This record gives sequence, C-alpha cells and structure tokens, in this order.
Amino acid sequence: MKEVYINKISKFLPNRPISNDEMEEKLGTINGKTSKGRRIVLRNNKIKTRYYAIDDNGNITHNNAQLTKEAVVALCDADFKAEDIELLSCGTSSPDQILPSHAAMVHGFLKNGNLEINSPSGACVSGMNALKYGYMSVKSGETKNAVCTGSERTSSWMMSDTFEEEVKHLETLEDNPILAFNKDFLRWMLSDGAGAFLLESEPKGNHPLKIDWMEGYSYAHEIEACMYAGGDKLEDGFLKPWSEYPSDQWSKKSLFAMKQDVKLLSENILVKGVDSLKMAIAKHDLKPEDIDYYLPHVSSYYFKDSLYKEMVAQGVEIPWENWFMNLSKVGNVGAGSIYIMLEELANSGKLKKGEKILLSVPESARFAYAYALLTVC
Repeated sequence: MKEVYINKISKFLPNRPISNDEMEEKLGTINGKTSKGRRIVLRNNKIKTRYYAIDDNGNITHNNAQLTKEAVVALCDADFKAEDIELLSCGTSSPDQILPSHAAMVHGFLKNGNLEINSPSGACVSGMNALKYGYMSVKSGETKNAVCTGSERTSSWMMSDTFEEEVKHLETLEDNPILAFNKDFLRWMLSDGAGAFLLESEPKGNHPLKIDWMEGYSYAHEIEACMYAGGDKLEDGFLKPWSEYPSDQWSKKSLFAMKQDVKLLSENILVKGVDSLKMAIAKHDLKPEDIDYYLPHVSSYYFKDSLYKEMVAQGVEIPWENWFMNLSKVGNVGAGSIYIMLEELANSGKLKKGEKILLSVPESARFAYAYALLTVC
C-alpha cells in the first residue's frame, strides 16, 4: 500500500461576500413578506457573510459543476496540469441535475481528456466520501493521483420562486399562508462554493498533509430522515419520493426544496456525532490530547458549545484552543465546507511538521459522520 498525501488545496467562492442584511434581497421574499424566522436563525448560526452564485443584478453566474471546475483549475499549474488528473471524485448535496452525475458534468467543463470519475451521493459527508474514494485509489496504487472535491450551489434552491406555487396553493386553504419553518430554516443557513484537494503518493510542496486514516459511520438504521429534498416526509416518518406524486403536486408541495426537521436535528446530531467520534479515535488508539487542530464542520455556531459539552460528557474533550472554524466568514457550504476550512488552515502559516489535524464532518440527512486524521509533513 502507498502513502497518500494532500499536496495541494484550492477553493472557489463565487462573487462577493453577502451580508445578513442582503440575503433576502438576493433570495427574494415569499408572498411579499419578510421571513419571520430569518433573524432567529441568523442570530443562532452567527454566520456574518456567505457567498452566492448570483450577481448584483440577480443573474445566476455559476452552476455547481462550474463552481467545482473552477476549484479544480485552481489546483493546476505548470507542474500539474488538468490533463495529468487520473481520477476525479466529486461530492455534493446539490447536483445540477439528476443525471448525468455531478463528476461527469465537472469533467465535461474541464475538457481535459479521459479519466476515471466518481460521484458519491448524499449531503455533507459526500465530500468526505469523494475524498475517501480518491484516498483508496491512490493508496492501492490504482492511480498515481486523484483530485477530490466538495461543493454546493444551493442558492438557486432557496430562491423565493421555488416556493411560489406552494404559497399560492396555501392561499386557497387559509387566510394567512406562511412557509413552514422546516423549509424556511435552510434558506438562512446555506452558502455556495467549492473546494478541491490533489492527492498523490509522494509528498510535494511546502506542507503536504499525509492522510493517516479515514472512517465513516451511518445511523440510518436507527433514525428517520432529517434533511431531505426531492420528496416529502409523512406523519409516520416515511419519506415519499417525488416520483410517487402527480406532477402537479411537485410545485404545490415544493418537493424539490431542501427541508430540515429541526426537532430531530437537535435531538440527535450531537449525541451521535460524539458517539461516532469515540469509535473512530478508539479504533486508531488516538487520544484527544494528540489532536493539534480539530476542524469540525458544523452548520451553525448554535451547536458549538453544545458539541463541546457533549464531548466532555462522553470523555473525549478536545480543548477550545485546538478548534479551527471559518463558518462565520464563508457560511455553510455543506460538502465543500471541510475543503474550504482546511484550505484556510493550510495557508495560515500556522502548521508545523508533525502536527495532527482531525477532520470531522456530520450530515443530518439521515445522520452520518466521517473523519480523517492528517499529519503535517
């Protein structure tokens, strides 16, 4: 087996940072009314700026595959060209279409010759699954390199016109229609962007990062769907897919919008997160005090203190001073967040040879978690 190194990291954040006060102007008001939940959600998540693939005139500037392509191109230079990529592995929660796959569309924009592609589906963990596929390919010697990405373009999913038909339908049923909180909630949480890693079997560059191990855990056998799109959750928790609804119901129920069961999220995301963290570090005999940098992808700063308290309660405390996050500046980029977070840390000038970095990524879709331990070389 080969060793695997992250030798280059890049990111692409579209257009300019968008402040909290500009969000509703960008995404639009629903039924002409300002969201009642917006200020509550923003106060809790503490995100100050985020990025949208929407220009100041309201025009969409990039789709998801185009964002991802830009991040991949940013990895390339005279020493490593796009034509040198042997494997392209791309994770996202928000593909531009059902078919073709996200990685196929990114490859189409790159136009860089034949290569292997991989498109893991899912939510935030899809970015880590993309990384693990590349890691295993290089480690096994199947390929000499792999480019792995995580990206999202959720802004277009959150725009007000997505919900117009549903609100019109509600107006026929009630006097004061309002969008359900499980749909409105995510409008104030998500951001657009992409990140990319170049994996190779030999260390290169100023501070290559060796991937020591990767682990993943799913709790779908225990818990019903929490975050979902392309379907609707029935009262018994069953997720009924869009393909089983008449087409005239697709817009009336906003079936393709992302939705979040907030109660289910708060009850499970932290407990299962620390439970899976304990399993991962115990398997590899890693002690919390051995971790120099802990990079947790959290959707909201609301969870930060509670996550720390849950760690203390379960005996896996990682000190505050070892945490590294950039959520407040770039927003929640879902599958791309961990890539963008590591890019900032790697370029901070703080890293020293031998330091250990733990990547921690949860997803609430049906509660899955992924981890990777890196060593600075």
